[in-house]
Formats: sequence, structure tokens, C-alpha cells
Amino acid sequence: MADPTPVIDDLRAESEELDRLVARLTPEQWTLATPAPGWSVAHQIAHLAWTDRAALAAVTDADAFRALVEQALAHHDSFVDEGAEESAGLPPAELLAQWRSGRDALDLALRAAEPGARFPWFGPPMAVASMATARLMETWAHSLDVADALGVTRAPTDRLAHIVRLGVRTRDFAYTVHGLTPPAEEFGVRLTAPSGAVWGYGPDDAPQRVTGPALDFCLLVTQRAHRDDLALTAVGPDADRWLDIAQAFAGPPGSGRQPKTAEETVEKTVEETPEETAGPAAGSGR
Repeated sequence: MADPTPVIDDLRAESEELDRLVARLTPEQWTLATPAPGWSVAHQIAHLAWTDRAALAAVTDADAFRALVEQALAHHDSFVDEGAEESAGLPPAELLAQWRSGRDALDLALRAAEPGARFPWFGPPMAVASMATARLMETWAHSLDVADALGVTRAPTDRLAHIVRLGVRTRDFAYTVHGLTPPAEEFGVRLTAPSGAVWGYGPDDAPQRVTGPALDFCLLVTQRAHRDDLALTAVGPDADRWLDIAQAFAGPPGSGRQPKTAEETVEKTVEETPEETAGPAAGSGR
């Protein structure tokens, strides 16, 4: 049985990187709009705090989590927004403290759990490593939204390996949630990591294949970028269809992001100066 410690460690590192990005923001910056319609920077952090609490309940209190599921079923269309709205109006220092304490509690609970344990979730039940991977995926995706609002470009790391693995493993889920029958054959997936390594899944001679940068694949499966703006290549009709519907998160199909206009592409290229890509400190005062 695989040791879940590495992914729990990477979840902590991902959270700390986002923390450094928002820790010194002004009250006005907490209200900046992010790419998610109607969500400010505060909504993004409030959402992460809420989902960390939900994950903590799933790991430590099955009855409390069951009550959350019942609420989700009763407010299917608004549940996620309500969870974010719940704390988004708090003073920034209070919201930040709430997020920190919740993620610390979840970190301890995941490390204390039996490696073979499985926990309920809004989708299929999750093992310890899977729960940590799902939290890492969400933290990374919402970090991108925050960085976008602040005009900062985050440098990708090989922590993306966990999101790639989740994206590949949720292939059949993406088909099913769109009312489609998953293909019987395994795809070949070959993606280039930020470090230059190649991460591979499936047979080398698979007739249906997906190749490209791991970063772009992660942007796709978290629906943080439109396929048209990514350097991913699909061979085979089923693999091509997958790139249109891929999602690594539980719940109904997401609406995703619209393709960038030519003007947006030029503007983004101009903005990506060395100062802005240097890291959290460069963007925290913007």
C-alpha cells in the first residue's frame, strides 16, 4: 500500500505557497474579482476553508459529513457558492486564520488516519492519498484564480504529478458525468513535467493518445483554461473527445473557461515580465 505522506507533504507546500501570496494583501485586494464569476479573492480562500472543513468532517466525523451531503442535495445549484459566501465577508485576518486552522487540522487528521482507510465524499469514497490529492488539486486550481486576480504568474512545480494522476484516473468519470459511455481501451498519456521529466500512463503503443505539457493537462482537467489555449495533442476520436470533457473534480460538468481572445493573449504575454513571475512577493502588493 502506497505511503500517503508524500502527497500530504505536497498539499502542505501548495497551501503554504498560496498563503504567502495572500498573507500581505490589503483589504482592497481581498475584494478583487477572480476569473470565477462573482468570486473575489476572499471567496476563493473561503471556498478552500469550507472544503477543508468538509474534508476534515469526512475523515473524522461521518455523521457531520452526512449532514453536509444532505445540505448539498437540498441546495444542489447553490451549495458551492453558499459555502464560499459563508466566510467571504469576514475580515481578511479572520478569514486567513480560519483557513489556516482548518487546513492544519486536516493535515493532522490525514497523517493520523490508517493508510488503508476510505472516507465518504461528494463523489466516490476516497483513500487517504486520494483525499490529499483532491485537496491539492483544488488548492492549486484556486491559487491560479487568485494569482490571476493579482496579476501574478505562479511557476509550476512537479507537485503537478499528483494532479496529472488524478486527471488520468478520472477519465471514465468525465465520460459518465456527461452521459457518455467510457471507452473500453486504455489511452496512452505522455506529459512533460515542469522539470523536463516525462510522466507516462497507459501502453506505449496505445492507438488513442494524449501528449503535451503536464501543466496544460492540469489546467484542462481543473478547467482553468480552454482546450484551444493549451498545447495538448490527442490522437484518436475518443482521446480527442476526452480533451473536450475532462474534469478531475466531483460534481456535475463544469462550464469551464472561454478561449482567450487575440487581445488577451497579447496582453498576457506582455504582462509576464521576470518581476511578475518571480513568486508571491512580487505580486502580493499589486
